[in-house]
Amino acid sequence: MRRLGARRGAPREASEPSAAPALAGDRSAKARLATLLLALLLAATLIVALGTGPALLSPRAVAAILLAGPKGEVASLADTVIVWQIRLPRVLLGALVGASLGLVGAMMQGLFRNPLADPGLIGVSSGAAFAAVATIVLSGSVLAPFAAALGLYALPVSAFGGGLAATLLIYRVGTRAGQSSVALILLAGIALGAFAAAGTGFLVYLSNDNQLRDLTFWSLGGLGGATWAKLWAGLPMMGAALLAAPFLARGLNGIVLGEAEAYHLGIRVQRLKRLTIVIVALATGAAVAVSGTIGFVGIVVPHLLRLWFGPDHRHLLPNAALGGAVLLLVADMAARTLVAPAELPIGILTAALGAPVFLWILLRRRGLAGL
Repeated sequence: MRRLGARRGAPREASEPSAAPALAGDRSAKARLATLLLALLLAATLIVALGTGPALLSPRAVAAILLAGPKGEVASLADTVIVWQIRLPRVLLGALVGASLGLVGAMMQGLFRNPLADPGLIGVSSGAAFAAVATIVLSGSVLAPFAAALGLYALPVSAFGGGLAATLLIYRVGTRAGQSSVALILLAGIALGAFAAAGTGFLVYLSNDNQLRDLTFWSLGGLGGATWAKLWAGLPMMGAALLAAPFLARGLNGIVLGEAEAYHLGIRVQRLKRLTIVIVALATGAAVAVSGTIGFVGIVVPHLLRLWFGPDHRHLLPNAALGGAVLLLVADMAARTLVAPAELPIGILTAALGAPVFLWILLRRRGLAGL
């Protein structure tokens, strides 16, 4: 009791060890709040997206159909088929593609130390698209053995190879003696994108009517052909990238300071670069293979998140994945409803949203360039 009384009489600072004060500029609390809000927003968006379309379903009806399973009898057979066989694979594929694009955008911007880096701008998506179009058009002739050997996975694997080759080439051109030039990388990406577009155009010229119809819609991006089989084909690559990326967050935080500084912090810089490039190519190639070329998601989402809670990749990478998933699901709902019963390609909507954001970033950075 005497001891307790002594504590009561002592000054507060001496008797109770206070919690460590938050560091100035520490925005970890904001980042954790963002993760929680984005996760809740993604769950709500998934439910709303499942109920949106020519046959409108309330969120309660969607939840009941999901809980009852594909053979449940809580709703009509038509509504159960619509949710489980038509909309659920499309919505899950859209969330997976959006998460992958948001993630690789944040990773590339960390690797190149520039917020303008994006797979669509520096030619990675173009390289993946060229390889995918070659597989579609030539799978009945010179690439028939390759398509027969890989079956359903031929398109994702070829798109991954094209994205990986494009990423390695761009990085090789823009890097010398361990130093990367953003201007060279962007210019190399433009040149590679033009070359890939020329090759894609030649393959489109060789395609037949059925292939041409598919390629036209696929080149603008869309989830219209989403099926469970397509989801399972893209899931291993995009899922592996999403699971592996957080382990590189500390290294990306270090490399933002500079490669020499990252090396002195104990980061294996070259190994980090190789792993980042492989993950970017893996996720981009698989996303392009299942949904076509969808641009600007990798720019818009990471940039807005940095404005919210800062550039710490431990928080930025998972939140960019969540934000990318939400953005693509909202764009897909707009694509399905704006011109119903027809459907807009998603790439048109993401470009209409992303291009102004890209210009806004350029205007904000004019001061850094001395303009």
